[in-house]
Amino acid sequence: MNLCNRFSLSTLVYFFCGLATCYAQQTADALHQRANAAMCANCHGTEGKSVDGSAVPSITGMSKDYMVLQMKAFKDGTRPATVMHQLTKGLSDAQIESIASYYANNKR
Repeated sequence: MNLCNRFSLSTLVYFFCGLATCYAQQTADALHQRANAAMCANCHGTEGKSVDGSAVPSITGMSKDYMVLQMKAFKDGTRPATVMHQLTKGLSDAQIESIASYYANNKR
């Protein structure tokens, strides 16, 4: 194999390894985001779709900005709640943003 072929082969190997690493990171990030969002399923239903007629609203497809605003209001106590103020106190702003993005990107 001449130098040009070795260079091309090693370039391709590095390129595909880089793609695999990038894909693995994106997959890990998506799984982490989904795991954070899963804590909402106990009350808001699987994938954020609550049971018809429930007092607990569906959150899937909800606007990200609206959801962030509401979760921060629960967290700082300006919006009354039964358990949401307790749950949101344990979330960082980054987790709130991540959860809101997850549900905003799901279809109702």
